[in-house]
Amino acid sequence: MVGIIGGGQLARMMHAASIGLGIDIKLLAEGPDVSAAQVVADVTVGDYTDPQTVRDFATGCDVVTFDHEHVPTGILIELEAAGVAVRPGPAALVHAQDKAVMRARLAELDIPCPANRPVGSVQELIGFGDEHGWPVIAKTTRGGYDGKGVFKIDSAAAAGEPFEGLPAGIGILAEEFVDFRRELSALVVRSPSGQAVAYPISETVQTDGVCTETTTPAPGLTRDQAVDCQQLALRIAHELEVTGLLAVELMQRQDGSVVVNELAMRPHNTGHWTIDGAHTSQFENHLRAVLDLPLGDPSGRAPWTVMANVLGGSVTDLTAALLHCFARDPKLRVQLYGKEVKPGRKVGHVTTFGDDRETVAKRARHAADYLMGVQR
Repeated sequence: MVGIIGGGQLARMMHAASIGLGIDIKLLAEGPDVSAAQVVADVTVGDYTDPQTVRDFATGCDVVTFDHEHVPTGILIELEAAGVAVRPGPAALVHAQDKAVMRARLAELDIPCPANRPVGSVQELIGFGDEHGWPVIAKTTRGGYDGKGVFKIDSAAAAGEPFEGLPAGIGILAEEFVDFRRELSALVVRSPSGQAVAYPISETVQTDGVCTETTTPAPGLTRDQAVDCQQLALRIAHELEVTGLLAVELMQRQDGSVVVNELAMRPHNTGHWTIDGAHTSQFENHLRAVLDLPLGDPSGRAPWTVMANVLGGSVTDLTAALLHCFARDPKLRVQLYGKEVKPGRKVGHVTTFGDDRETVAKRARHAADYLMGVQR
């Protein structure tokens, strides 16, 4: 019995991967109609920030894992003390929960990162900008995702913006603005026994802080560069003792070098291509890892795989829109998340694969655009 905390699309796709393996899933969901709650049979609706709710949910679970990183660290420490297998554990997960903790630990490990410093006031942020040059990036240390909690500050005059309405206990991390060539994603999976595998490196496209497209393998990345990125991610997973999937989001500078942008310790949007494009999906390998089963082959099935996110647009009946998509492209693969369509909300993704990168990309973009109401 695997308990998943969080009822989003990641839990939904983990559940799909569990069926063929004969693994039972128990879900702690935010509401009765959220994405994963629509498909999982054993659902508890409750507050993942309430210690008693989480303790009661964990009863009978062989292992607890996550759809998101937002469960308070103290609750997870209590679960471990009570003998519950929490994977990834709180000592690892805190590095995905708190950006300041993550940056400090990566600095200790001499992992390449943008110049950064926690700042406690507007004046300290201005000082960082004056030292490292404007613009700078300011991030809330906890709680941000999909571009939320991230601010590009162009000058000292705008330095107050990140501090406006800042919740108690949340800090601000100032970072160097990296004039990057592109963004890359390195996904690795590690089991408690120490086995680890690395997926091919993906190039990712972010639009307003939201991942909109991935291409795998990353075009123009040399074999040595790809191996270096994989080894970097594997080293982070080992040093932080991650169990399950670790996503290392990278920025590639103009000179070709990379710096770590973010960490995520759960299946990740940049790995959705693996459901149809890899021999073993990120979701199956995450479940194998948290149960300490031998990990599956992460390599790709085709020379090129493109995943495009479907964001909420003018099309509200996504299933009906599949008539056109599948008639036009019988090899198209689609995942819909069962979510109400709202502007900009992730409601699904499409995946294409084949021998010619440009053709594969055009197929994915056409399908995603059609499902969003953008006609091509």
